[in-house]
Amino acid sequence: MSQKILLNSKEIAIILHRLACQLIEKHLDFSNTILIGIQPRGTFLAERLKVLLEKEYHIKDISLGYLDITFFRDDFRRTDKPIGANQTKIDFLVEDKKVIFIDDVLYTGRSIRSALTAIQSFGRPSEIELLVLIDRRFSRHLPIQPDYRGRQVDAINNQKVIVSWHENENEDAVYLVTN
Repeated sequence: MSQKILLNSKEIAIILHRLACQLIEKHLDFSNTILIGIQPRGTFLAERLKVLLEKEYHIKDISLGYLDITFFRDDFRRTDKPIGANQTKIDFLVEDKKVIFIDDVLYTGRSIRSALTAIQSFGRPSEIELLVLIDRRFSRHLPIQPDYRGRQVDAINNQKVIVSWHENENEDAVYLVTN
């Protein structure tokens, strides 16, 4: 197994600032916009963006929620071991709001399809956008594309893109791992 670093902590910080600026350009004051981190890995990115928007760009009252998609996945019954769900935390209405799904890696598109189904339990958004740190563009099973992307990566099927967050793995980095 070999691994190659795709992004280091400095590059991730630059990308996060760029993504925050792109969000500001589109949403301005965020009064009608909600950030939703897809559990489990998208929550780290969503939290980072919220902090950045509030502290660096002085945007107030950003709504942030976490959406667990475990039981909405089309493959959740295809394993012998029990699947552990994560916590959904959405304590606001999404009805007629602009929702931005946030995830670390866009791969097949199945997680986002599941999120589209899951969010309907909380109301009908007026618009849904997708922000990802890494877009694996040649691996899609569904016609889903990000509105905001940090970096596009061309990886073949036996390669994995691993995002490490300081909050979880004590470093900010993105690796391309070949088995």
